[in-house]
Amino acid sequence: MPSAAPSAPAPVVIAIDPHKASWTAVAVDNRLQPLAAIRIEVNRDGYRQLRRFAGRWPHATWAVEGATGLGAALTARLSADGVDVVDVPAKLARRVRLLSTGHGRKTDQADTLSVGIAAHTAARLNTAVVDEAIAALRCLTEHRDDLVRSRTQIVNRLHALLAQLIPAGLPRGLTADNAAAALRSIRPRAVLARTMRQVAVDLLGEVRRLDRRITEATATLSAAAAASGTTLTDLHGIGDVTAAKILARSGAVNRFRSESAFASYCGVAPIEVSSGDIQRHRLSRAGDRQLNYALHVMAMAQIKRATPGRDYYQRKRAAGKTHKEAMRCLKRRLADVVYRTMIKDTETSLLPAG
Repeated sequence: MPSAAPSAPAPVVIAIDPHKASWTAVAVDNRLQPLAAIRIEVNRDGYRQLRRFAGRWPHATWAVEGATGLGAALTARLSADGVDVVDVPAKLARRVRLLSTGHGRKTDQADTLSVGIAAHTAARLNTAVVDEAIAALRCLTEHRDDLVRSRTQIVNRLHALLAQLIPAGLPRGLTADNAAAALRSIRPRAVLARTMRQVAVDLLGEVRRLDRRITEATATLSAAAAASGTTLTDLHGIGDVTAAKILARSGAVNRFRSESAFASYCGVAPIEVSSGDIQRHRLSRAGDRQLNYALHVMAMAQIKRATPGRDYYQRKRAAGKTHKEAMRCLKRRLADVVYRTMIKDTETSLLPAG
């Protein structure tokens, strides 16, 4: 009797939950059961231990939670060694854990098992690719955002002090020059007022310093956006800073299967909440809020000028929609425009020279 052909090895997923100082790895079989687990430190020896652990299943698929975020360093090392990594979004792994048995217990091993189950059962997951240019843009945009946030906090504190030193304070849109002119006109004698003026002077110095740093960060960001070759800046309402933010937050645009998928990622696609004969949609509160804000800035700029965006907005208002409803429709439409522009840029960059 002829012997049966050897069966293919059961698919195994090496799931990893990355942390700042440790990696937790669990091997998960096709029955969604853990085969083995290991927790190691994030260093060279730990990486070797991880590879030896995974060597027991040479045909396994690697899945990392947040492979382009906290797990980016590990993803880069695995990619350098020729290992493809599946990116499992943290939100997806969290949903798997909440729907699993165990009363919602949260441990590193339970989290990692959820990553493996998600990698086995999800309909579509992307292979993680760490694009250094995109990562650099994101680093620059986040740095500039931090500087702007710090300046806003200090200006608010300066406003509060000036409101106590000057009757009615100063109007909104406070600048360093306006604050300096106001402080020069104040010569208090009381101890409290003198102290408050001195603190205000110190805060004014911080505002000037942050203004210089924001200007430098903006120039660097503009240069990086220009070097990327993007044509997003040709669209009305998108400058260098907004274009850099869109590129940094979107990542590789080819990972989105359609315009609708990109709009959903931006949080501008309405969510269907129909039931029975009732057909309705509600506003999405999900998605990347930074991308959502970038589209909002673009929409606001378009409705202030004679643009196709303003024409579209006015048609929606004429159809009976409120300002907010018309803005949501416009942002959804602009998401399609942004997506098609980035796809075109990608295709153009792949064309042979000459």
